[in-house]
Amino acid sequence: MSTISYKALPLRSSASAYLKREEGPAALRGSDSCTAPQQEELGTAAVQCVHQVSWLPCQFTDEHVFVNNEGHTETQLIHREAMLQFGKKGDTPVNPHYLTFLITGSKLDLQRYMEGVEAEQLECELRRYSTQGIHVRWPVMGAKEYNHWFSCTLRHAKGLFTVTGFLRRPSDQSPPGQQDYRKWPAIGDREILTTTVALVIKTQSPSVRTGLGSQQKLHCQFAVDHKGPNVTVEWHWQHRGERARLFSHTSRTGQTQGSGVGLRSLAAGDASYSLPFTKMSSEGTYVCSVSVAPLFVSLDISLHIEEPPRVSLNTGSTLSLQEGQEQKVACEAESYYPLDVEIVWHVQDPAVSGQRVGAPLPTVLQNVLLSSHKHNLDKTYSLTAFFYLQASVRDSGRQFTCSVSHQSLRVPIKKSFILTVEGKKQFTQKKPY
Repeated sequence: MSTISYKALPLRSSASAYLKREEGPAALRGSDSCTAPQQEELGTAAVQCVHQVSWLPCQFTDEHVFVNNEGHTETQLIHREAMLQFGKKGDTPVNPHYLTFLITGSKLDLQRYMEGVEAEQLECELRRYSTQGIHVRWPVMGAKEYNHWFSCTLRHAKGLFTVTGFLRRPSDQSPPGQQDYRKWPAIGDREILTTTVALVIKTQSPSVRTGLGSQQKLHCQFAVDHKGPNVTVEWHWQHRGERARLFSHTSRTGQTQGSGVGLRSLAAGDASYSLPFTKMSSEGTYVCSVSVAPLFVSLDISLHIEEPPRVSLNTGSTLSLQEGQEQKVACEAESYYPLDVEIVWHVQDPAVSGQRVGAPLPTVLQNVLLSSHKHNLDKTYSLTAFFYLQASVRDSGRQFTCSVSHQSLRVPIKKSFILTVEGKKQFTQKKPY
């Protein structure tokens, strides 16, 4: 089945963008203000926290499936603006001009998974969810034989977490007897869809950066709105076309394969995966998936290896030369990963080397040569930046500094030496008596 885009709008919607469009008290509609500790933590009482705001603007990616003139099934993606509103059945929509997904009470509170977060830092996306022809009565009180499903994904704008919830909308219709996406009902622009949260999965580590030889815990937690569900939890690793299953557990049979997840923690909804010792081969995407028929959801966690360089000079803190003498000066960055590194040599006059205010910027040396990258046995890299120093008395007292920048470093590593140059000794020949 091919997919084509029908309408070019942003795929995500953030609360900050919507608040800029709205004016007046309706734009900040919510419950009571943040508690005092939260106000102190956030630095202002005016900040709106997610657990107190009763709605969020979302981007709803609708789908229209059809058979084209060539007999192939195609999908049109229709990106529409919508509201995610928390309340109870029968509540008036915050904005009657928008499609509203009204989340009513269940054993799962989607807001709880975002407590203390500013609404402006969230990106919200809603989608239809196809059960791929699997029709199972959801085992909660008053559930209908058939449900329409939607997924709601909330991402922190700074990458602090990702939450996906499944929204269940009961239907009086009987199961379509075929792939549900072929007979999805149309949804009006101002329609109110009353839903409940049936399944939630969250990670607080969407992207992890770590060095070699460290212990890492990849966070993944989930919750279901009823007791005793038949849950299958799996972890997979994938990188550059490779894919491997790391862990699998099915609650109904108790069958477990692999390791890395504690079964006691898993029974409480904590599916976090532990890496005891990170290696270069640990880098990749880790996929935490949870299956409760007819629902399946997964979260991707990216693990990046970043090993900082060790920097050294082939000189001490001072270098003493005779005028005219030539010396090879080298700065080596060793055992770093990934590959990209920047090594720059600077020189500064002695009069300003210790001056902090008003000092001119150091001069970048232009006669610096680079060695080829050395690929070490542990798959890290090394690189040397060197130049040939021709000693001159006028350079005596100057400070030479090697500055190494790498993505694993917050600030560059700097190594320096002071050059001392002695003038040529004058020899006088004694006259014979």
